[in-house]
Amino acid sequence: MMMVSDDCLVECQIDDDDDEVDNVRLGEGEINTPPPPPEFASQTPSPPLPPTHPAPAYTPTPTPTPSPTPKPNLPVSRDPLGINHHLKVEVSDVLAEPAAPHSVDGVWAYSVLGFETMRVWTYRCLSLLFAVPLALLAGVLLAFLASLHIWCVVPCVQLSNMFLPCLRSLWMCLVNIFLAPLCSSLALCCSHIAVSLSNKDWPSVQSKSIE
Repeated sequence: MMMVSDDCLVECQIDDDDDEVDNVRLGEGEINTPPPPPEFASQTPSPPLPPTHPAPAYTPTPTPTPSPTPKPNLPVSRDPLGINHHLKVEVSDVLAEPAAPHSVDGVWAYSVLGFETMRVWTYRCLSLLFAVPLALLAGVLLAFLASLHIWCVVPCVQLSNMFLPCLRSLWMCLVNIFLAPLCSSLALCCSHIAVSLSNKDWPSVQSKSIE
């Protein structure tokens, strides 16, 4: 059972005139009903919201990537570690003309040109003749040294490291058995030797030390 608070009660004054008016209204089919309290007022359901359609996912438009420009053929470094950097010889490292003895400009220009041409083409011809055989010889020598190091030097070092403790213990036994008693005997023999000087010999020893 629901309890009604006093605030919800409505005070009504009863008069005869009002009764007559009410009877007349009742006869006409009109019913005078007070408004219901707010607690009991029927709450009309709010109309449902129209369904919201999800927004379409944003798909970024692919930007056209520029085609890579072909790079020019750069010279490959044949000495990346710089082991032959000291062989980089320029004309100024060999030929130099001071200010006083000055030759004709054409002579100097043709001299520089001849030097560069002969240096480049002589090296190319010599490398054409000797580069491949000397490279093969260097490869054979390097392979020989590598095989010698792998199959001879390193095994000998490892075996010596394994057998050194045994050799050390054997050497210590030999020293303790033979050398130690001999050295101890010599030390005992020499420990009884004493040198004494008399007063007569002192001036002669002092004069010899002064000289």
